[in-house]
Amino acid sequence: MADIGLPHPLLVQVARDAITRGDWRSAPLQAETWRRALLQPVVNATGVLLHTNLGRSPLAHQQDASYTNLEFRLATGARGSRSDHVATLIALAAGAPAALVVNNCAAGLLLALAALAPGGQAVAVSRGELVEIGGGFRVPDVMAQSGATLVEVGTTNRTRRADFERAVALHGEALAILLKVHQSNYRIVGFTESVSVEELVGIGPPVVVDLGSGLLDTACPWLPDGPPPWLAGEPGARQTLEAGAGLVLFSGDKLLGGPQAGILVGRADLVAACSQHPLNRALRPGGLVLAALQTLALAYLDRRGQDIPFWRMAATPVAALGTRAAAFGVGEVLDLDAVTGGGTLPGVTIPSCGVALRGDYVKTLRMARRPVIARIEGGRTLLDLRTVDPLDDQYLGELLREVAT
Repeated sequence: MADIGLPHPLLVQVARDAITRGDWRSAPLQAETWRRALLQPVVNATGVLLHTNLGRSPLAHQQDASYTNLEFRLATGARGSRSDHVATLIALAAGAPAALVVNNCAAGLLLALAALAPGGQAVAVSRGELVEIGGGFRVPDVMAQSGATLVEVGTTNRTRRADFERAVALHGEALAILLKVHQSNYRIVGFTESVSVEELVGIGPPVVVDLGSGLLDTACPWLPDGPPPWLAGEPGARQTLEAGAGLVLFSGDKLLGGPQAGILVGRADLVAACSQHPLNRALRPGGLVLAALQTLALAYLDRRGQDIPFWRMAATPVAALGTRAAAFGVGEVLDLDAVTGGGTLPGVTIPSCGVALRGDYVKTLRMARRPVIARIEGGRTLLDLRTVDPLDDQYLGELLREVAT
C-alpha cells in the first residue's frame, strides 16, 4: 500500500480496520477507497457547466505563501476592512455604490434580513417566490433564522403590486423590506403574474432582490459578441439596481463564474447596515476566496471574458467543439444540448457537441486515474465537450481509445 500516496498513519488505520474485520487482504482496496474519497480534480464531460456536485464554476487561482494587506491600509498604516479591495471592484463592475462579500448567497440573505428587518420586523414576499434551493434550504426557514417575520402576499401563480400595497398598509412601519426572489431553478408558466422591481420601488420600503444565479450585466460587455441567445430573459445585477432595487444579492460561483461566495451590492446605507451587523463576522469569507474574487472582478472590469473559465466554455462555438470531438478518432461525433446547471436557467439548453460510445462506460471512466464524469443515455455513454477544458483533450482521447477497444 506504500505507493498509493496516503500518509502512513492513515495506511496503518486502514490495515488495522482490515485485520479487525478478519480480512487483511482487503487493505489495499480500502486504501484506494480512501484515496478516491479525497478532493481531487475530475474531468466534467456531463455538459452541465455549473455542476453543483463537481464544485460548480471552475476557477484557477494561484497565490504565493505570503502575507497580504487583507485588513491593512498601506497608504495610512492603519487597520482596514477586507471590503476595501474586492468589494469595491465588484461594486464598480455592478454599477453599485457599495458591496459586501459573504460566504454564500444564503448567508447574504440571512445577513440582509437580520440587519434590515431587526427585532422581528416584517418582510413581504410573494408566495410564488418562496423557493427551496438545493439541500432542502428554504427561504422561509432562512427568514425564520434571521428573526424577521414573514408576510406572504399574493398567490402561488399570481401576485400583483396591490398585494404588496395591502401588506404595507396593514403592517405600517413594522414592514421593513419588500423581498423579491428570482426563480432561478424553476419556472411557473400559464396563468401567472408577478411584480417587477420597478413596480415595487414606489411602494415605500426598500426592495431587496435575491437574484441567486448572479448574472452581473445582461449586456455581457466582457464577451466580444455580446450576450448569447440562451441568456435571454435572465436578469442582471446592474439592471436590477438600475430598476431601483436597494440591495441585490447573488452567488459568486454561478453565472459570475467565481468561487463560492455571496455578494451584496446596492445602496451604501443598506450595505453598511449589513457590514456592521454582528453576523457579518461569522459569515465573512477568508482571504483566499477574496483574492480569487479580486482576480475575477479585474477580469470583468477589463472585459476579459476569455480569462473566466465559465464564460470561455459557455461561449465556445459548436463548430470548435465538433473539431475537437472528431480529433479523438473514437466513437460517434454528435450534437448535444448542454445546460448551465447550478440552479440557473431551468429548461434552457446550450447547443453543444461531443462523443458517444456504444455501451455503458460511465463507471469505467469514473474510476480512471483522473476521473471522467460522463452520462448514459439510450444505451450510449455521452461525453459533452462544452464542459471539458481543451487542455484535457489529450488525456480524454487516450482514455476513450483505451476503454473503447
